[in-house]
Amino acid sequence: MGKRSLARVLVVDVEATCWDGAPPRGQVSEIIEIGVCVLDTATLERGERRAVLVRPERSEVSPFCTELTTLTAADVASGLSFVDACASLREDFGARDLVWASYGDYDRKQFQRQCDATGTPYPFGPRHINVKTLFALAHNLTAEVGMDRAVELAGLSLEGTHHRGVDDAWNIAALLAGLLRAARTR
Repeated sequence: MGKRSLARVLVVDVEATCWDGAPPRGQVSEIIEIGVCVLDTATLERGERRAVLVRPERSEVSPFCTELTTLTAADVASGLSFVDACASLREDFGARDLVWASYGDYDRKQFQRQCDATGTPYPFGPRHINVKTLFALAHNLTAEVGMDRAVELAGLSLEGTHHRGVDDAWNIAALLAGLLRAARTR
C-alpha cells in the first residue's frame, strides 16, 4: 500500500442501471458510469475529470435509464468490465490511498454491493467524505438537499448534464471546494 495522502480528493459519482419501478426479473442495478474528478486540496482547483463507462453484466440499460442519464446500451457496451473499472480507479488514480468523496452515501453503498456480489476488490481506501451531509451541516439546513439544489444554494451554476457521472463529479468537486474554502476563511 502507498502512503495515504490528503493532497487530493477523488470525487466520484456513479450512474447505474435503473428502471421506472422494480427491476425486471433477474436484473440488478449495476454501475454503468463512474465519473471522476480530482480536487487539489491546496489550491482547491478541480483537475482531471474522466468518465469511465462500465459494461453491465447482470442488467440492461432501460429506456428510463437512458432518459435519466443519456447513456444508451450501445454507449456502455464497449465500456470496461466492472473488475477493470475498479482496477483503473486503483491504478490510474491511486484510489486506495486518497480520500474519496461522493454526494450522499449511494455511491459508496453501490460500490460495496457490487464488489461483494462480483467478488471484486473494493477500489477505495477507508476514508470517504459524504458531501451531501457535510453541505447540509455547513449551511445549517434542516435536511439534506439534492446535488442540483446544493449547487444553486452555493451560488454556482450546474455544469454539464445532470445525472452524467463525469459532470456530476465535476459539480460535486466544486461544492466540496467551496466548503473547504469557507472553512479556511473562518
